[in-house]
Amino acid sequence: MDRLSGLMAFARTAELGSFVAAGRALGISASAVGKSVARLEQEFGVRLLQRSTRRIGLTEEGKLFNERVRRILDDIDDAEAMLSRTRETPHGRLRVSTPIVTYHLLLPVLSEFMARYPEIELDIDFNDRIVDVIDEGIDVAIRSGDLPDSRLVSRPVAPFRMLLCAAPSYLDRHGTPGVPADLIRHFGINFRFLNSGRLLDWPFIAGDAEPRIRSMLTCNNMEALKGATIAGLGIGCMPDFLVHEALRDGRLHSVLDDHVDGRGQFRMLWPSNRYLSPKVRVFVDFLPERLAVAGNGSPRE
Repeated sequence: MDRLSGLMAFARTAELGSFVAAGRALGISASAVGKSVARLEQEFGVRLLQRSTRRIGLTEEGKLFNERVRRILDDIDDAEAMLSRTRETPHGRLRVSTPIVTYHLLLPVLSEFMARYPEIELDIDFNDRIVDVIDEGIDVAIRSGDLPDSRLVSRPVAPFRMLLCAAPSYLDRHGTPGVPADLIRHFGINFRFLNSGRLLDWPFIAGDAEPRIRSMLTCNNMEALKGATIAGLGIGCMPDFLVHEALRDGRLHSVLDDHVDGRGQFRMLWPSNRYLSPKVRVFVDFLPERLAVAGNGSPRE
């Protein structure tokens, strides 16, 4: 338990920036906190904290160590929740990584989740960067596309379709394409994946002749792509949930529907070699329940 006490003392000091505040949070003296951290540093032969008269900060080694320590302490909390009847209610911080554009999917249902599980603190990173779920301590990641990491368990959460869309003003100027070959007379707005730099392929049905279209604009943000398409700059390929309202109110029209097969699937991912904590379990059960019928999503790579 001395090792665990030392880790807790270090983590609290790193979080609060002083031995006094850490001791107050742990119910021990500031001197005891300082001695526990000093024993860790002596044991590992590495300075973890940069001490000054005004504030205590982390060294570079301390920052790396703190990330791992926080995960260890979170796992201990989850294990206690599993074993203790007094902690059957899911609780604690739940770290979720998801593409920026998925806030259209998640925000309408998160209030219900928080009302159902008020002791869970959601920490959502809306980011198009592909994270390393295990190394970065992510509880649940949401992605689509290829899922090559065998260390992760996946579960479908929401199907979606990619659509080709254009603004009425653009179609008035350039006409509405009837077949993919007509795109030679049109301008396209392309999406570039942030991680690979590859352009998103437009999902034409196999067997159609490869269409040629001039690029008007390329960007790595679906919201920007949607805005440029609504502004009439060209034809864009976007997920159905992102353009649902624009299609309904007439700001956009879908084109070449009979020639596009843009079906895809969002999935939730979590580490396969770890106990599925109550907070993760209720989250991965809740989302499919609320989103399975929506048929919405966005591309990832």
